[in-house]
Amino acid sequence: LHQGMLRSSALRAFVRQGWSQQCVRKDLKTTAKLSATGSVQHIDADYNLETTPFDFTDENYGEIRKIMKRYPSNYKSSGVIPLLDLAQRQCGGWLPLSAMNKVAKILDMPPMRVYEVATFYTMFNRTKIGKYNVQVCTTTPCMVRGGYDILETVEKHLGVKAGGDTADGLFHVMEVECLGACANAPMIQVNDEFYEDLTPETTKQVLDDLKNGKTPKVGPQNGRLKCMGIQGKTCLKGKPRGPFAPHLETLDAEEKAEKKSAKSKEAEK
Repeated sequence: LHQGMLRSSALRAFVRQGWSQQCVRKDLKTTAKLSATGSVQHIDADYNLETTPFDFTDENYGEIRKIMKRYPSNYKSSGVIPLLDLAQRQCGGWLPLSAMNKVAKILDMPPMRVYEVATFYTMFNRTKIGKYNVQVCTTTPCMVRGGYDILETVEKHLGVKAGGDTADGLFHVMEVECLGACANAPMIQVNDEFYEDLTPETTKQVLDDLKNGKTPKVGPQNGRLKCMGIQGKTCLKGKPRGPFAPHLETLDAEEKAEKKSAKSKEAEK
């Protein structure tokens, strides 16, 4: 028992020492993580004033109608995140104040409630950023698999520190927390796509492809299929037996019908 306690104490001390060293390293980059979204307070800029015109496109108003079908009429505010995301995509990857105000008006919410959501979630960028938002994960699984090496590679290759934009406005770099691809660490997310199982060399290749207008291979960059282990597929080999959710199939059918109808109308024009 005494020897076990000694081993346990030694292990705890070792973990604490290693973790504290990593924390020191992470603390140096804390301000960089915050700078993508900026201060929680709104700061006026020529391109981002309360009076700056913003309205959703006709196409996006159609998307809003689809989104709001998911929620009861007395819970319209539940659509705040998807509507803010839609506004950010329309604006090219950032969320102006006037867009937040428009979302508040559509959902009958006090603007402050919308601001609270937009300032809480780091997925919303309230200042202009580059075309490609390169988010480098450095949380524990990625950290132990070389996440900081990937961050350093990105910063050196693009010539910009985390939290900044390249001079050509093409890339924005962020250091972020877990993106949910731990089995494929280290990884980065660029806009909506994941690039996983990275090395410094494959990271540079992904960035170069984006810079040159090419479409990099999404997912693992080392040849493996998704997050499959070295033994290959070991379970879930057959077709799922159910039960299934019929209402989801109905929604899919309605969405396909709407898309087919829209294509027909375009063809007639």
